[in-house]
Order: sequence, then structure tokens, then C-alpha cells
Amino acid sequence: MYRTQYFYKETYDFVKKHKATNNEFIDRFARGEISEDEFRRFSIEFYHFTREWPSILSVLLVNTPDENDAANLTTILVSELGDNDPNKRHELLYRKYLRSIGIEPGDMVKREQLRNTKAWLDGMRTYFAGDHFEALGAEFGLENMAIPMWDKILAGMKIWTERHHQYSKMDIRYFSFHRELEEHHEEAMENILGTHKDNPEAREKFMKGANGILSLEEKFWLGLSDSVN
Repeated sequence: MYRTQYFYKETYDFVKKHKATNNEFIDRFARGEISEDEFRRFSIEFYHFTREWPSILSVLLVNTPDENDAANLTTILVSELGDNDPNKRHELLYRKYLRSIGIEPGDMVKREQLRNTKAWLDGMRTYFAGDHFEALGAEFGLENMAIPMWDKILAGMKIWTERHHQYSKMDIRYFSFHRELEEHHEEAMENILGTHKDNPEAREKFMKGANGILSLEEKFWLGLSDSVN
């Protein structure tokens, strides 16, 4: 018989080891070994995610039948919107980052997304509007891959500002602020997983959703490389 107490660890370890945050591009980013074109391409494409994420997460919230699940998702969404402080709205912090590297965010809103960026964002919407347990698995994957992602981005940012004088005043509060919050987001998703861990169907679909969305994210990162642009 499957020992349900191991399901959280199994899923958690799967997400942390996934190539969504262990791939050629983000590893080069962490070492400061990307080109300036790749750096600016990352900054622009990641803004599409930052800008659209609250509306994408809202899709999951309004399609969530379980009230306890919805409560945990609400805490994540409220956090994204600044926890009642408009000045801490995450997309606003990212706008400040873009301006600090000479990119006007208003010009990026209608900019055409790279193919893999669009596939990743569309994939989130598809999962979040579909099967409930696959949707929760996808969200679990996104929230639990975040800490290793932020750690690699912040490491790369530190090296980048040291090596490139023109970026020495770069405003990275969006990234550092997010890193501080992610443990709370992980806790919210752990609560959700715990509610359904004894349901074999839920466990299977949970893993399917997590793997599906993280595979799309892996392609997002690889799609930023100079070698494919």
C-alpha cells in the first residue's frame, strides 16, 4: 500500500530537481555567463510572466471548488498584489527593475512574446482552467521551483552588476523581495497537498500537472538563449 506520508516529500523532491530550474540557460545565468542580449531578453520575457501572473492565478482561484484550497490560493494572490500595499505590488517592483536597466515597461506590454514564453503562459491558463487536481499540481510545481529559481537569478544579478558598470545601479528588489516570500507560498501549497494526499487519483493528477507545467518552464528558459534567437 502506498504510504501517503511520503507523497509530499516525493513531490517536493521531484520539483526541486526538475530541469525547470536545472538547465543550461539558468545555470549559465547563475554563473554570470550570459550575453547582454540574453540578459535583456530574460528581463523582457520575464516581465510578461510578472505582468500576467495575477490574472493567471485568478483563473485557478475561481475554478477551485474546495474552500480550504481557495483560502490558501487567496493568500498567494493577495501577496502578489502587495498584501494591501499598492507600493509592494510585484508587477510594480518589476517595472522599477526594468527602468533601472533602461527599459520602459509601457513599451513591453504589447510586445510580442517569444514562442516558448507564450507556450508557458498559455499552459498555465490551460492547466488552471482544467482538471482541478492537475491544476493544483501545476501550481505546486510553480511555487516550489521558485526558491531555487530566485537563488540562481540573484546569484547571476550580483555577478552581472559587478562585471558591468552600466548596470551597477540595477534595482533588484523585485527578485530579493520574492525570494523572501516564497517559503510562505510553499507552506500554502503544502497545506493544499496535505488535504488531498490520501486520494490516489489526486496524487496521480497532481504529479502530472507539476511535471507538465515545469516542462513548459524549462522550454521557456532554453528559449531565451542566443543559440535559438
